[in-house]
Amino acid sequence: MARRRKRPAPTTAAEPVDPRGMAAMLERFLEHMQVKAYARATVENRRTYLGWFIAWCEERGISRPAEVTRPVLERYQRYLYHYRKKNGQPLSFRSQYSRLSPVRAFFKWLARENLILYNPASELELPRLRPRLPRHVLSPSEAERVLCQADVTDLLGIRDRAILETLYSTGMRRSELIALQLCDLDPERGTVLVRQGKGKKDRMIPIGARALLWVDKYLDEVRPSLVLHAHDRTVFVSREGDPFTPDHLTRLVRDHVDAAELGKRGACHLFRHTMATLMLEGGADVRFIQQMLGHANLSTTQIYTQVSIRKLKQIHTATHPAAELRRREPAREPAGDEDDARDALLSSLDAEAEEEDD
Repeated sequence: MARRRKRPAPTTAAEPVDPRGMAAMLERFLEHMQVKAYARATVENRRTYLGWFIAWCEERGISRPAEVTRPVLERYQRYLYHYRKKNGQPLSFRSQYSRLSPVRAFFKWLARENLILYNPASELELPRLRPRLPRHVLSPSEAERVLCQADVTDLLGIRDRAILETLYSTGMRRSELIALQLCDLDPERGTVLVRQGKGKKDRMIPIGARALLWVDKYLDEVRPSLVLHAHDRTVFVSREGDPFTPDHLTRLVRDHVDAAELGKRGACHLFRHTMATLMLEGGADVRFIQQMLGHANLSTTQIYTQVSIRKLKQIHTATHPAAELRRREPAREPAGDEDDARDALLSSLDAEAEEEDD
């Protein structure tokens, strides 16, 4: 399958020759972020979004940050509001927020470094984001139907089944599964180490026995024939023997979801939503789900209690419908007083999914 090349970040019309120009200041800002150990994905996202803003400014004859005023920024905000994508749909308010937030951070840094006299974005009001519940969540039977779409009589089908089972069991992010290394798996303890997740934080999370069974089958029967280099320790590799790209993994998972003909769309994040929802319905405390997902806190949670991996493993086994080799019924219905915390958790997942799509 031919790989789709990642769309490059937009570049400005002029080369960064003016030391006070937009492009030169952008490079200094990104260098500052790298020195402060910001995540590479965050740096690249800001490069992309600020590149679009700078291109918009240069089309209107604005070449230096000092020439940007609050009315200019408000005009750009209105431009984003009226912008239409190729399919004719407008940008969601969350997408508009994602494009404006780096602009505000950029001018805040410029003012702090005394590169401009004042911060024109200091009073820029960003769009209000309303909490939303996930658009699609799979039921246990629907999740099983998607898992069964992988043709396990084929080597690549065994790999796909192992990927789907891992996503379903752990709820890890797409980027976290791509970066998974052989040494991160601990079959004896039934855990997996997620390294440098969002916020550059490591976390140890459980993985179900059934998922481990498929991962072991893939490692024994499939991976040796796919991997190109003996020193490559990446767990899941593509047909070409390389680590997956985000777009490639998304297409792979989405194809299996579509093949199940459930009337629901989604890919990697769909399983993250589903894992959290089904464990909540099975009776798991929101705090345990937070640790599984790698969320430091939620807007409705005042105190976050760190839990041990052994206790988290017990909760995972007791509440996840695919944690064991045999099926079982859900433990209990969630209590009514947990609704607010549940809604906040699921809303944060939906925001995360939209950010990933952007």
